[in-house]
Amino acid sequence: MDACSQLAETASDLARTAASPRHFLIELGERVGGVRRGVFWATDAASGGSNRLRGRGFRPVVDDDTDGQARHFAGIVAVAARLGPGLTRWLSIHVGRDAPESADGRLTDLAVGFVARIRSGQLEPADAAEWIRGNLCGR
Repeated sequence: MDACSQLAETASDLARTAASPRHFLIELGERVGGVRRGVFWATDAASGGSNRLRGRGFRPVVDDDTDGQARHFAGIVAVAARLGPGLTRWLSIHVGRDAPESADGRLTDLAVGFVARIRSGQLEPADAAEWIRGNLCGR
């Protein structure tokens, strides 16, 4: 199973146990992106998190030819769950130097959109795995 499929499976597993949409997002960030819960989350986010799921399987438009796209997506999710999508996108572009037209920039946009949908109730955690498969996975 590739990393994108594993990301979707992790989201599916978390959706069954998460106490709230926010908890779901933060747990996804920890399990896939290595951004811990608690006071050290910002340190993890600033250092880029850690690759808990190495591998590929992402659509070419968001594939930067590394094994870290699952970490990137989940790390952005973890930050946006705490700081909001707008500030997170700004930080990704201006601090993380992910140009909006790059694969990482497009993946960031999808991650902050994902968080916005979960937070607003447009997308339920139970449907997140399908969203991931439909928007991120595939060659």
